[in-house]
Amino acid sequence: MNWNRSLRNTAVAGMLALPLLLTACNPFAAKSSGQIDPPPADVEYEMLRNLEAQDQTSLSTDGLMSTVYLENEHGLLAPVALRLPDEDSSTQLTRALESLVKDGPYAKLIPEGFTGVLPEGTEVEAVTLQKDQQLAIVEFTEPFTNYDARDERKIMEALAWTLTENPDVQQVQLWVDGAKLNEMPVDGTPLDRPLTRALGINLEISSGTSLSLSSPVTVYFSAATPEGVQYFVPVTRFVSSTTDRVQSALHELIKGPAQGEGLERVVTDNTSVDSIDVSQDGIVTVAISDDMFEPGERVPAQMLQSLVLTVTENTQKEQVRIWLNGEKDVIGLDNQKYSEPVSRPETINEIPL
Repeated sequence: MNWNRSLRNTAVAGMLALPLLLTACNPFAAKSSGQIDPPPADVEYEMLRNLEAQDQTSLSTDGLMSTVYLENEHGLLAPVALRLPDEDSSTQLTRALESLVKDGPYAKLIPEGFTGVLPEGTEVEAVTLQKDQQLAIVEFTEPFTNYDARDERKIMEALAWTLTENPDVQQVQLWVDGAKLNEMPVDGTPLDRPLTRALGINLEISSGTSLSLSSPVTVYFSAATPEGVQYFVPVTRFVSSTTDRVQSALHELIKGPAQGEGLERVVTDNTSVDSIDVSQDGIVTVAISDDMFEPGERVPAQMLQSLVLTVTENTQKEQVRIWLNGEKDVIGLDNQKYSEPVSRPETINEIPL
């Protein structure tokens, strides 16, 4: 599996997210983050090993894929790598957006268990890219406004995260029928600034969380398709703004997923973070401990890949290496050497049809 690529900056900017969060107070935007009681250590270890034995998605391809954010059967957005046809005159960004339309032109290319979030009949009139601002201006037709209010934030998240998969895009502006949207058309979420990944995705907000004193971090858990293929799902949580972002993100990853969302752990409850160091050449070294693993034992790739995804999502650094239990020779069950610098893959979750 080839993980190498030039990583764009995908750090989550916490304070930018707060205006959107504070004005989108619908129940669907604030989920409970109650935790599942962890299983016994030996059972937990077997669960991770069983994940490795099941079918898994590919995280990296030959570069002909587009990663788009689709809704899974549990109502969560997940990245899915699609091979969209390129014979027509439309741009890759246009095709990626069209794949988000329910029963749209690329519905047959979407794996079972996933669906687009844009209203049926929505068409993409134009996508204008202003590279100097890293801004994508998207114009939809009127059917874009025909959605349920409870889906408004999910639509915003899917658009922002799909378009910012392109390294030339960090901001998204929405138009409908020739007019710029200053707010979302159904529930009125303000659009006084372009959408970015600061919006977060699949938000979990614990009761008592003070957003003004918190920063968002995004972590990657695992889920499975109806056929049992494992794939990654990003979840945004809120942590103290006074703590280190990467350290906090890894601690949230260790806590595990919330109950009832169809997500699975990717690291054991025994895992601890020993240190996080950034070298002068920008490599993030994450040293973890977990006494479930013997020296020289190969480690589940799902665990290691999730660490790479989580670290790169929460830092502007390009490469990550992982040390385990003091060992500086860490190899996954996918034969990838994770103790050497690896980068975030170009596409995530290539799921068979």
